Amino acid sequence: MGTEEPGRSVGETNGPTLRAMQRRTPVWQAPTDVLDLMGEVSGNELNGWGEPTVRQPTLVMWANPRALAHGAVQQRMTEEFVAHPELRRVLRLDDHHEPGEIASTPVERSPEEWLSAVTTFATGDDGHRVELVGITEPRREWYFDGRESALPWIVVLGVAMDHEQLATAPEHTSALEVHRQYNRGTAAARALADWFRRQGFQAEGHGGPGAGPIQMVPAAIAAGLGELGKHGSIINRQLGSSFRLSVVLTDAPLLATEPDSFGVDDFCYGCRVCTDACPPDAIAPDKRLVRGIDKWAVDFDRCLPYFAVSYGCGICIAVCPWSAPGSAPRLAENMARKLARRRAGSG
Repeated sequence: MGTEEPGRSVGETNGPTLRAMQRRTPVWQAPTDVLDLMGEVSGNELNGWGEPTVRQPTLVMWANPRALAHGAVQQRMTEEFVAHPELRRVLRLDDHHEPGEIASTPVERSPEEWLSAVTTFATGDDGHRVELVGITEPRREWYFDGRESALPWIVVLGVAMDHEQLATAPEHTSALEVHRQYNRGTAAARALADWFRRQGFQAEGHGGPGAGPIQMVPAAIAAGLGELGKHGSIINRQLGSSFRLSVVLTDAPLLATEPDSFGVDDFCYGCRVCTDACPPDAIAPDKRLVRGIDKWAVDFDRCLPYFAVSYGCGICIAVCPWSAPGSAPRLAENMARKLARRRAGSG
């Protein structure tokens, strides 16, 4: 990083690649000043591309910039956001939340009753009316290196975005909607954590975009909120990709919700919408090995420069066919039928 020739996109090779020939739109050219800020450290290497062993992820963004390899790029983004009057109003600058007291006598419920109570609170007015709720047991490899927790359960919350506003990406109006929903998700996580504490249990609420102790995407997939899409975000059978996540870690005796599989992999292998729409060509047509897992993964080194100069982008999830209002349930039903026919044929 930082040594690319002026006028070339990040990661571009000297000769024409298959990806470049397949694209219908020109590849965006990263400005040299942003490439200089990227420095020599590859975010893909930090993320563990090509590594055969499962390990904890390295924190790469949304923390103290002085502690990050690409902190200078993050700082540049923050300064541009703060300079924009509308965006400055939705940023949680100097944000602080004082957790409530833990009740001395824990409330007794069966795991099934806890699941019902958590869902009722989170989707109600006091829980900020979140659209999605799932529960799973956190795994060590989801925690960022050095940020583990002993709390045995994670509740994952999903809050829907206004697709009309999201679809204005990469304009600042899309970033406004993203941060509004980050704020709602964070408020919902904190409200649920305080609710757990009033029930007599430990709980911590975390929301985006600042990095909490754990990766939320794999937790959300395990908790049944959807499947990973080619664009690196979750696809849900009701909301598509048009939602944001927050989480609550707790020691309340909960019950895990089941993962949900409805054919996203098959759909994404046959779809090129986000791949062709991505200006820096950061979305590959195939999966790759990342920290011991074969998965969809966005090229960080290509994505970050464009992300940094476009108010956070979001084009890939805006153009995703699953994100168009009303499309996800129909697509999920179609893909589920295809899966059922395939399983019946192989049986």
